[in-house]
Amino acid sequence: MDSFVSFDTEGVPIKAWIRGVVADDKALAQLRNVARLPIVHGHVAAMPDVHWGIGATVGSVIPTKGAIIPAAVGVDIGCGMMAVRTTLTASDLPDDLKGLRSLIERVVPHGRTNGGGKGDRGAWANLPARAEDAWKRLHMGYERILERHPKLDRGSTAQHLGTLGGGNHFVEVCLDEAQRVWVMLHSGSRGVGNRIGMHFIDLAKKDMKRELGNLPDKDLAYFTEGAEHFDDYVFAVSWAQKFARENRDLMMASILEALQRFYGLPKFAHGEVAVNCHHNYVQQEEHFGASVFVTRKGAVSAAKGELGIIPGSMGAKSFIVRGKGNVDSFHSCSHGAGRAISRGEAFRRYTVEDHIAATAGVECRKDAAVIDETPMAYKDIDTVMAAQQDLVEVVHTLKQVVCVKG
Repeated sequence: MDSFVSFDTEGVPIKAWIRGVVADDKALAQLRNVARLPIVHGHVAAMPDVHWGIGATVGSVIPTKGAIIPAAVGVDIGCGMMAVRTTLTASDLPDDLKGLRSLIERVVPHGRTNGGGKGDRGAWANLPARAEDAWKRLHMGYERILERHPKLDRGSTAQHLGTLGGGNHFVEVCLDEAQRVWVMLHSGSRGVGNRIGMHFIDLAKKDMKRELGNLPDKDLAYFTEGAEHFDDYVFAVSWAQKFARENRDLMMASILEALQRFYGLPKFAHGEVAVNCHHNYVQQEEHFGASVFVTRKGAVSAAKGELGIIPGSMGAKSFIVRGKGNVDSFHSCSHGAGRAISRGEAFRRYTVEDHIAATAGVECRKDAAVIDETPMAYKDIDTVMAAQQDLVEVVHTLKQVVCVKG
């Protein structure tokens, strides 16, 4: 028996790794819409964390030939994970972890205030030297984007390098199965990636205006090779993905540096195991005898031997995994547990007391504003992992002891 469930559609088939996992009807309807597009190559793959998303299904892998769907990539371009193992062990950590959480909150701007305008706590007021150097590497590419799309020149850019953001983005201190300390974080291309995503989603709809009525969903408007904005989008999305990777690298460097100075912690080494992977992105790959653009919207590359990260929730386990190179999944795996209910439903269903109980033993925010991120809002990570045993093998199991949310 195949480990995936196969669905026939009016277009290409859907192969979904959802055995034992709830997949809601809205998500499956979105997958069927994508499968009907003439640009999809072979089939669409759905990961066990699959759930409804804006534009396209979160937890989907979409191979397209000679075309890209900007809304499938989404607006959190290059969003992904980074994890680094240290030589610290659980016994090296202080009994009271509030100081560690406060330290991380001080060195990494997080959240959003003032509508993202002046004085926003989630952006740098004074750019650190490390972020300045990173921006020098990125600036030329940004200027190239602006030459053709000057409307994008607004909001924070360099000021977001090395910052976390809000929502489901986080920084965690975790312990693995051998009680070794890891630092793990989740973020993307911040404001500039959002602007690029929104801008090109809108352009794709305008470019396909005459054909929009023939699409199963107007959010699935796409650029084809040779079209006016295709090359611009390919360059811009690739640049935003670089920005996202730099952003994670900078945050990790700041956190590890601060931990080295933290009173009471012994000197430690790090970096023997380090993973930095996107899970909202597009890149050109070879699959089933063709060169295609693979869009992973809430999915991680899991080529044979490749390391990846599959996080749980604020109170659940996370996993460092090694890909098995499954051809039917386009060498992919899930990007996390996946939402079980919407943010609004989480606020309606759960109380602060529920959240406090679910995050027992974790030094984290336990206020009403983060109930949308409470563990019960997500699928059971063990069930999700069981559904994708032919996609990845578990290398390390992590459990957070500190969690910083935006």
